Amino acid sequence: MNLWEYIEDRWDLIVFETVQHASMVAQCVLVATVLGVLVGVATYRRPRPSAFATAVAGVLFTIPSLAMLGLLIPPLGLGVAPSVTAIVLYALLPIIRNTVVGLRGVDPALVDAARGIGMSRHRSLTRVELSLAWPVILTGIRVATQLAMGIAAVAAYVSGPGLGEQIFSGLARLGGANAVNSTLTGTIGVAILALLFDGCFVLLGKLTTPGTGAVRG
Repeated sequence: MNLWEYIEDRWDLIVFETVQHASMVAQCVLVATVLGVLVGVATYRRPRPSAFATAVAGVLFTIPSLAMLGLLIPPLGLGVAPSVTAIVLYALLPIIRNTVVGLRGVDPALVDAARGIGMSRHRSLTRVELSLAWPVILTGIRVATQLAMGIAAVAAYVSGPGLGEQIFSGLARLGGANAVNSTLTGTIGVAILALLFDGCFVLLGKLTTPGTGAVRG
């Protein structure tokens, strides 16, 4: 059985695992974005808290993914819970770092001007600073998504959902029937999803970034 015949024979299962993979990555990145941006907004004006938050996220980032997933098994068991937790933790670093860098890069004169026309600190943050920092923050989210795509595949190690099951199943049966087809199907599926997500972020950037002829909030 060649690769195409393998995919055709298991089409429904592969589509199901692809949807699971995409859904898990999208939801995890959304959670990481909310947490990461909140941490970045809360700390960007204060060097020590922002350095601490970045350092903690950086330490988590350095833990090998298999070790992280293994460490999460005792408290969370197998399946979705450890998979989602690991993906969110890995996705935090680029989002926190880019949020801090983006907000610090806003011209102080523009912030003073916003305050000068009567904007409150909260309104200046939401209407001026976050808007100007958005391209940098979006880049962090984009990097986090590509990272999450790979970690989600490794999450099959703890029985996580998605295309990682095809990869791990193939590797476990290496040398057996359809082992290579299974591994290739999972790998190619993850790569295609990564490209599709990246394309969506490029489009989102064009639609929401000032100066690109796009819609502005």
